[in-house]
Amino acid sequence: MQSSAVGGVSRVLAGTLPRLALTVPRTATGLAREVGWAAAHLAMYPLGLRPAERPGTRTRHDLDGLSPQQRGLLHHDVDSAATPILLVHGIIDNHSIFTVMEHALRRRGFATVASYDYGLLTSDIPRTARRLGDAIEKLAADSGYERVHVVGHSLGGLIARYYVQRLGGDAHVHTLVTLGTPHHGTELARAARVLPLIAQLTPRSPVIQELAEPAPDCRTRFVAFHSDLDHLVVPSRNARIDHPDLQVRNVAVRGVGHLSMPHNRRIAFEIAATLRDRDEAVLPS
Repeated sequence: MQSSAVGGVSRVLAGTLPRLALTVPRTATGLAREVGWAAAHLAMYPLGLRPAERPGTRTRHDLDGLSPQQRGLLHHDVDSAATPILLVHGIIDNHSIFTVMEHALRRRGFATVASYDYGLLTSDIPRTARRLGDAIEKLAADSGYERVHVVGHSLGGLIARYYVQRLGGDAHVHTLVTLGTPHHGTELARAARVLPLIAQLTPRSPVIQELAEPAPDCRTRFVAFHSDLDHLVVPSRNARIDHPDLQVRNVAVRGVGHLSMPHNRRIAFEIAATLRDRDEAVLPS
């Protein structure tokens, strides 16, 4: 009996230790990168206090002045290359968080990448979603494209989703990509729920419950990145979108912290690949 028990423990350890050997270094590396990006972002933050540049206008089929990558994407799909992309930052942040992401998207051929800053004094998601909607609709009108793409980090993804799902924004947003967004709220918010905005981020808050309501006619496709190393979305699975009426692909990433997600080149590459194929439906996960 004792020998059998020892043998069982040995088999469990034999299966567990190799996984730990792989997981611990990945976690340590991810945490180190998160600290590094946090420090770098603090240094870049003042640059984001300046208004984001408005995207220039360009004739859809004009190849003059385009990089080889942009020309390649244009040859693949003119509309994919020219469809505007709007980047929306997270809480207590600004557009400087997207410096790497914007550069990566432009290098992969997307001609129009803009940012939206909703301000430090934001206190209500539905009200901010209406203002974001005005910016999206103006970007669409200025570009000549009826629908644009939106990439939202953290709270920015939730604001964009509220606009798309509750304010008719699916008429103007083709694809919404979210990075570390608390779609089901975060337990961390309970510690500061006396603040109106933070209260809206608690699980089962009125905003979170609104987003769980039926949305049978929503035309926007969603891609939600969630990470096992996200220290702000607790539990990390709450960054998934689980809604029966929405066309969603949830993408799990490992060893990438909350602040590191907008800087991660693998994530940027996957976003670019998704936006490159405008007419391809995302596969649910």
